[in-house]
Order: sequence, then structure tokens, then C-alpha cells
Amino acid sequence: MEEPKKKKITDEKTALAKAEHYCAYQERSQQEVRDKLYEMGMYPTGVESVISQLIANNFLNEERFARAYAQGKFNLKGWGRIKIKQGLKLKRVSDKLITKALLSIDGDDYIRTLQNILERKNAKMQEPDSFKRRYKLQQYAMSRGFESDLINDVLKTSGLQKS
Repeated sequence: MEEPKKKKITDEKTALAKAEHYCAYQERSQQEVRDKLYEMGMYPTGVESVISQLIANNFLNEERFARAYAQGKFNLKGWGRIKIKQGLKLKRVSDKLITKALLSIDGDDYIRTLQNILERKNAKMQEPDSFKRRYKLQQYAMSRGFESDLINDVLKTSGLQKS
């Protein structure tokens, strides 16, 4: 059975109301809202008009979104700065706002999170060879978006590679 076609929304007032609801639910990037409006069937001129109204009414704030995204991915998923930066770039957030968002992550919490991730991974590993163990821990932390020099520092100071 075919899905019924969604009714296209070309009326700016209706689109604005839907977009406000979409933005009120959680922080959104301008690109997410733009994509949603195009999905609704809006025309480019209407889309940009709705977005500028959302910004004027403070429903849409790219800096607030970038900070919320960075904090959420760090606190809930344990992502490192590199992975967060990539995620924000995918959402087409400006480099200046990405930098601001990454600076909002506390340095001590960042290192503590990296230590916790490495300790948990180390406890689950079965690798007897200490060099392979260290390499696997490094790769794991890098896949989570942490910087390699920081990973090396944490591995040296915590003595995790020996077990």
C-alpha cells in the first residue's frame, strides 16, 4: 500500500507555527529547520522568511544550539571535541560558534571523562600484550573523538596500559 502524500505547506503562517513548535521541542540548527521547511514543501523565499522570523522571535539561536549540542554529546555520549566538531560541521554551524561551543566544555571534566572511558574499556579488554592493549585503548578513545596527545598523556599518568 502506498503512503498517502503529505499535504504541502506553502502558507508562511502555518509553516511558521509548525517551525516554532519544532524549535520549541529542542534546540535546532538553522540547517535542520531549513531542511524541515523544504520537506514541508515551502519555497526558498518563504523558507528564508520563516527562518528570519524564528531568529527574531528567539526560537532559533545558532550559538545556543551549538552549546547545547556540545554539552549534550559530551555529557550524555562521552564524545570528545573532535567528534563534536565534526557533528556541528555536519549541521553547518559556523567555525566561530563551534569554537565557542567547544570552549564551554570544562577542561577538568573533559580529562576525567576520557579517564573514565579508558578505564571502562581497559576493564573489558582481554588483550594480554601491553603494546596491543595500549594501541587498542588509543584507537578506542580516538574513535570517540578525543585528541591523540591527550589520550597519550592520560595513558601515561594513569598507568592503564599495564595489566
